[in-house]
Amino acid sequence: MSQVISLTPPLSEEDVLRLKIGDQVSINGFIFTARDAAHKRLVELVEKGEPLPFDIRGAIIYFVGPTPARPGQVIGSAGPTTSYRMDSYSPILIEQGLKGMIGKGNRGPEVLEAMKKRKAVYFAAVGGAGALIARSVVSSEVIAYEDLGPEAIRRIEVKDFRVVVANDAHGGDLFKEGIARYKKT
Repeated sequence: MSQVISLTPPLSEEDVLRLKIGDQVSINGFIFTARDAAHKRLVELVEKGEPLPFDIRGAIIYFVGPTPARPGQVIGSAGPTTSYRMDSYSPILIEQGLKGMIGKGNRGPEVLEAMKKRKAVYFAAVGGAGALIARSVVSSEVIAYEDLGPEAIRRIEVKDFRVVVANDAHGGDLFKEGIARYKKT
């Protein structure tokens, strides 16, 4: 069984460069949630030269819009959303210092190139496991765009949030390599 790598955000370039596709990772600490509507607003702020609502340098953004929390829970179901919805925004945020993204599904060529150039990483979370993932969330606080409801930006604290490196800063692509490895000719 492979070793699980423990990471605590904010991530440094050194943290990112030691990761390779297929690595199992446990994230502990604070990350941010944002989906497409929030990403659009973040990029608009960047384009206007205005400050972002959180320090993006070294941050990890989880592409999720959690369901409302039930009484006694910190957060509702928190499964990943399809990442390509953020592809038009991610390169701009990576340029601002974003080091990690969590979602499901593969990423476009512009995102992969930005990750190689600026040393960032994309983690895959298991789709359909939102209730299980929610158990890793220790605290949750809306920090921006409350009007977006579930898609508001949250600062969440996670403990042992398990993900897999799907795209690394070296150009590795688990989606392509996985298909090539198991493709029958």
